[in-house]
Amino acid sequence: MASGVKVTDEVIAVFNDMKVRKAQANEDEKRKRKKAILFCLSKDLKNIVLDDGKEILLGDLGTTVQDPYQHFVKMLPADDCRYALYDATYETKETKKEDLVFIFWAPENAPLKSKMIYASSKDAIKRKFEGIKHEWQVNGLEDLKDRHTLAEKLGGSSVVSLEGSPI
Repeated sequence: MASGVKVTDEVIAVFNDMKVRKAQANEDEKRKRKKAILFCLSKDLKNIVLDDGKEILLGDLGTTVQDPYQHFVKMLPADDCRYALYDATYETKETKKEDLVFIFWAPENAPLKSKMIYASSKDAIKRKFEGIKHEWQVNGLEDLKDRHTLAEKLGGSSVVSLEGSPI
């Protein structure tokens, strides 16, 4: 069921920036790259927009953000839904990888109306996010608090570290 909710150009631009890693980017450009970002519905419930201030930049890592995964988990509201993109850095037994993960956050104690609108609008945002390999619907902090769950989504038992921390 489609909700008629539209994805703003700003959201699409952020996704495209996160998807394309510029090899020749200078240090300043790299620091401004987004590691994670949250999206929400606009107040009138007609558009998917950036959730103001809810992002982690690569330049924050090691300064204001020590553990990007835990910081990301703490950004999620306890009582409302969100969409998120998380740029996961992980290692398998063979290689080091980076993949974007699309996350649909729908906590148990979010209002029913919010859950319904976000669920019915998910396809609108996913259609705009071409090339996403990993999608994860999360319904509570217990699903997120352990890195193992994300590692499982990224590559199962072959993942040996996530964000530089062993699994």
